[in-house]
Amino acid sequence: MSKIKLTKGELKRQRDALRQFQHYLPTLQLKKQQLQLKIREARQQYAFKEKERAAAEQAVQHWIGVLGEGGVDVSTWIIPRKVTVSHTNIAGTEVPVFGAVVFPEAAYDLFSTPLWVDRAVDKLRGYLGLVAEIEVLQEGIARLEKELRVTTQRVNLFEKVKIPECQENIRIIRIYLGDQMANAVGIGKVAKKKLELAEV
Repeated sequence: MSKIKLTKGELKRQRDALRQFQHYLPTLQLKKQQLQLKIREARQQYAFKEKERAAAEQAVQHWIGVLGEGGVDVSTWIIPRKVTVSHTNIAGTEVPVFGAVVFPEAAYDLFSTPLWVDRAVDKLRGYLGLVAEIEVLQEGIARLEKELRVTTQRVNLFEKVKIPECQENIRIIRIYLGDQMANAVGIGKVAKKKLELAEV
């Protein structure tokens, strides 16, 4: 515990600090609850997308084999040109939100290219789109978890350190000031008695 002054001014400062901590603590606790809820929702969405990705990966395995035999190079058509991501504010934290994956246009000769290439390109693009979406979800979860750690530390600081410290300081100052007042009253009574005796 830090050294405190045993004065009325310090008592007021400690009371003001206590009032401030008690005022902000519920806001921090609410923020912590919101973050926990959003993390739970994001993890559920991640698990769902991960299952989708695993199923899409199974479907893509078939097409990879066919593409290898067909001698068709589709790599330029399935590499994403850009991934659009927006941001939203969740409990004061900027979290990325997946938008879409933009692929280059697949331009090829309809007569010389096998018919199955369209479906293969669609399946591969779908798989890569899910991979991109999962990466954005992971980034969002990481940001929310980091903010939750910071918020939890602040809640614990207020609950377990600052508020009890202020309460203890107030108790000590009040006891000291009470003792000083009692001493002053005692000294006053003794002085009054001496004055009375002196007058007699």
